[in-house]
Amino acid sequence: MPDWLQKQLKNAFREKNLHQIRLLNQCWYYYYRRYEPEEVSKKRTK
Repeated sequence: MPDWLQKQLKNAFREKNLHQIRLLNQCWYYYYRRYEPEEVSKKRTK
């Protein structure tokens, strides 16, 4: 998980901002589906 997303999530949970938590959760799943498979395949080829 990128650092910027971790910081945003921590802040949203601290402020109990449900709208931002939901939005960031959607961002995370989008990011994960888009970029994580590439990272896993790079690790396997090494």
